[in-house]
Amino acid sequence: MKMLIAGDMVIKQDYDALSNIDQNMVELFKSSDFNIVNLEAPITSSKDKILKTGPHLKANTKSTIQALKHLNINIATLANNHIKDYGQQGVLDTIDFCKNNSIIPIGAGENIEQASKALTLNTVKGRIAIINIAENEWASADRNYAGANGMDLIKDYNCIKTAKETHDFVIVIVHGGLEYYNLPSPKIQQRYRFYVDSGSDLVIGHHTHCLSGYENYKGSPIYYSLGNFLFTEQSKHESWYTGMVLEVIFEDGNICVNPYPIRQSHKFHLTMLEGKEKEKVLMDIEKYNSFINNREKLIEEWNSLINSKIPEYMNYWSPKIFIKSRYIKGVLSRLNINLSNTQGLAFYLNLMRCEIHSEISKQVIEKEIRRHKN
Repeated sequence: MKMLIAGDMVIKQDYDALSNIDQNMVELFKSSDFNIVNLEAPITSSKDKILKTGPHLKANTKSTIQALKHLNINIATLANNHIKDYGQQGVLDTIDFCKNNSIIPIGAGENIEQASKALTLNTVKGRIAIINIAENEWASADRNYAGANGMDLIKDYNCIKTAKETHDFVIVIVHGGLEYYNLPSPKIQQRYRFYVDSGSDLVIGHHTHCLSGYENYKGSPIYYSLGNFLFTEQSKHESWYTGMVLEVIFEDGNICVNPYPIRQSHKFHLTMLEGKEKEKVLMDIEKYNSFINNREKLIEEWNSLINSKIPEYMNYWSPKIFIKSRYIKGVLSRLNINLSNTQGLAFYLNLMRCEIHSEISKQVIEKEIRRHKN
């Protein structure tokens, strides 16, 4: 029995999937029992944009359903940072869209209880549980509001452990990581390994808009990022256009994983790579693996990245509350000038709440403090 898992999919405008997706890609998906993509943008008529930093995404309904049907997609992961861009209604509309088109939605719901439910697939090779999780940015559900299944290690542990008790296989699909960085942070590696320790047989990541590598941890594969699948928006980053479809084969109680490198052209023609192009992508993945499988090298690369991020993140964390002069502070207080605003507070909330931004922010600030002390 075969399953295909792909990365981020957003079709924002009119798009002819029949002419823009190569037949070899179509045949690959037709040969699989279960096909999964991450629907990165809500499919909704809602105009209720949420307060957030970054772009608001919305998918083109007609073009998206054509592509999904053309590729025989039957499961959509919705735990991502854009699913709530158009409010709760956008989340609920997307769930309804999936159900109305014979696609099983997972990773989002009308509250956190619904969003965190595992999907059970009863197959000839056993019971498979799929759990979909996203880092906490703008889309997370809570007890009373619709949204995505936000990352919470205690909740995630209990969900994985419970699924493992009643299923033959547990797959965890995570939306997280640092955009355009080809490696997991040390803490992301710890988190994804923790999911294996909790009972997951396979962990797969996306969100970074670039490919990463993989490792086998305690016999379970961890693929840190599949990159984009089909994202019809231009980018200055060339990594945006290359991704991977992961083939998962279930046989005799075991999982076998095969990567298929793919590319979308700058005009969004989607094809599977062959020959030298495929070899180059696989060689790049092996290079990333050399860091992922060497903890010290991974930390060294991460620290190098942190050093490069100091100016950017210090600018993020440079509100005028850091004014040292009590006279200036006194003047501002007497004038009743509040230097914060709703947009700024939302920006700070995201830096604290999102796991990857919080991780970088802490390390950048620690380095700046040490630098000033010295």
